[in-house]
Amino acid sequence: MMTAWRDGIRRVNGAPALLLGVWALTLLVSVPMAAAMRGMLAQHLGASLAADTAASGVNSDWMQEFSDQAAGLGVTFRPTIVGFGAVLDNLSAFIEDTERPVVIVGAASVYIVMWIFVAGGIIDRYARDRPTRTVGFFASAGVFFFRFLRLAAVQWIVYAALFRSVHRLLFDRLYPDLVHEVTVERTAFAVRVALYLVFGGVVAACATVFDYAKVRAVVEDRRSMLSAIAEAIGFIGRNAAAAVSLFLANFALFTAVIGLYALVAPGTGGTGASMWIGVAVGQLYVIARLWVKLVFWASETALFQSRLAHAGYVTRVDPVWPESPAADAI
Repeated sequence: MMTAWRDGIRRVNGAPALLLGVWALTLLVSVPMAAAMRGMLAQHLGASLAADTAASGVNSDWMQEFSDQAAGLGVTFRPTIVGFGAVLDNLSAFIEDTERPVVIVGAASVYIVMWIFVAGGIIDRYARDRPTRTVGFFASAGVFFFRFLRLAAVQWIVYAALFRSVHRLLFDRLYPDLVHEVTVERTAFAVRVALYLVFGGVVAACATVFDYAKVRAVVEDRRSMLSAIAEAIGFIGRNAAAAVSLFLANFALFTAVIGLYALVAPGTGGTGASMWIGVAVGQLYVIARLWVKLVFWASETALFQSRLAHAGYVTRVDPVWPESPAADAI
């Protein structure tokens, strides 16, 4: 397992263009929203004294005033989006199944579709463990895009079932029954945390199955995503110790990144250099999170190849750009 983990990290570090590419995708979605939010804030603040106060720190009264009159993207502007609060806010929204504004859901949907498109090219590059160049990357991305769209439909069904049945069963039915006669708040909190861990474990198991389904689809050039899911479950079952250990190692990387950001996350307020330092720290955190996501895929690919194939093995032949005479004959 450790060999696959280290190999996955090596493969990600050996392809920095992929990391920069997915960071660019993230900026492509987030920057227009940030610009729109900036315009809304500038229009509301104008040249008032509240503008100076907002730049130097948190003005709770003004934030509440802005939130009361805001619509669309503006309703997301609150103290929880600043620094490490944004991480906790997203985590809370996930585990509590909180609805997000339509504009956020729309942007997230676009971002997910972008990831579905590039996933095939990324996994193919890590599976071959050598440069595939622009032609090879986008050829693989195009081949697997519609296959992964079908896989995404299955994922949506599974996750919808989890949140509509398992989540409600645990937190709307079981939790009230468990704490019905509990008088100590810490005990009730511990029970809720335990249920969070149970639900998080189920979600993580499903995510791992879908990750290995992508890996098997790319490495073995599978067209049926249901078959890829079935084979992924079979692979995890036969290599449970290695698959679980690898997930825990990758999750440890994830928590380390979160923990480090919690220590250095910028606070509110500030102008000039301090503001740009805060922006830089935030973007370094985003890059680190993306790096961890890519390590998940690369290490899972390395583990699969080490057990059922060999490093660099991919069934589908390399796409080759035709020479000029051949291109003219097409």
